[in-house]
Amino acid sequence: MSDPNELSALMRQARRGDDEAYRRLLLRLAAWLRGVVRRGLAAAGRGPADLEDIVQETLLAMHLKRDTWDESQPLEPWVRAIARYKLVDHLRRRGFHDHLDLDALGDSLAAPAGQDAGDGLDARRMLGGLPARQRRIVEEITIEGRRSAEVATRLGMSEGAVRVTLHRALKTLAALYRKDVA
Repeated sequence: MSDPNELSALMRQARRGDDEAYRRLLLRLAAWLRGVVRRGLAAAGRGPADLEDIVQETLLAMHLKRDTWDESQPLEPWVRAIARYKLVDHLRRRGFHDHLDLDALGDSLAAPAGQDAGDGLDARRMLGGLPARQRRIVEEITIEGRRSAEVATRLGMSEGAVRVTLHRALKTLAALYRKDVA
């Protein structure tokens, strides 16, 4: 990318009405954003087919929100954040769902050599350390394989509340695990 200070200076000039500075800024940002978006698409396992659409959406969002940029801050992180959100929005619209192939990870998930899978941490004991509602949500979603919408209906909660509760429970379990391992 060009000198980040130069990009910030161009944006300042553009905000003060310099059309030529804005044109130069957009050309430089478009070239830089193509690389940023290409890497983001590749990380999501997608090809570059929609790259230009995402770049244009990013530039449009930057244009519409340019008055919110803090001139005392560098421009690049602000634009990169916009690009990240536009990429995520695009992937969601296209039905992207991140997943792990557990079969491919089988060797790394196996118990260490010489250690029985039943040795070590007791998952039931760790679950017992959770409040009852958190424990039930973790069990129903992660052990029984129910969807969050189904669990929400069963417990009389919103689906968002179930996901938040699950997230908090998993954070607590991770802390318990780290404590037991240490």
